[in-house]
Amino acid sequence: MIDEVVAQIEALREAVRSGRSMPMSASTVVNRADFLAALDRLEATYLAATTESHQLVSHRESVIEEAEKAAEEIVRQAHLEEDRLVSDTEVFRLAQRRADEVLAAAQADSDALRKETEAYIEQRFANFEHSLERTLTEVRRGMANLSGRGAFDEPTAYSVDGPDDVLLAKPEAG
Repeated sequence: MIDEVVAQIEALREAVRSGRSMPMSASTVVNRADFLAALDRLEATYLAATTESHQLVSHRESVIEEAEKAAEEIVRQAHLEEDRLVSDTEVFRLAQRRADEVLAAAQADSDALRKETEAYIEQRFANFEHSLERTLTEVRRGMANLSGRGAFDEPTAYSVDGPDDVLLAKPEAG
């Protein structure tokens, strides 16, 4: 488009150069209708060129604006992704640390419960042993009373000498 404007201006110069010179003056005679028609063409070409130029500048500005917005969005998305990745990594580390703490606490609770359970069972067995010893003592006394001997007499056929508690002979009838 700019080439057409330059060509139109050159055509006007050529019209002035090729015009008839006026004697004793620097003036030139040019056909008025041709010259005005050339000026009209130049004006039309110039207006079209400036309009196109304005459109290109406007389009360029809108393209630049869109590109800047797109760049800002890309940077914003990159920051969000960066934050998410850092957060995910930090969340994972916190979750792992918390899981380790929970596991350690559960292990400690389990060990404490096991110790308490063993102590309880040991106490119950001790109480049971004591009850059995008392029962065994009562059984021995009862057997001694039945056989008619004192608690410190010699043992008879019903001797109970320890944990095996075996009946050595049958009681006599009568």
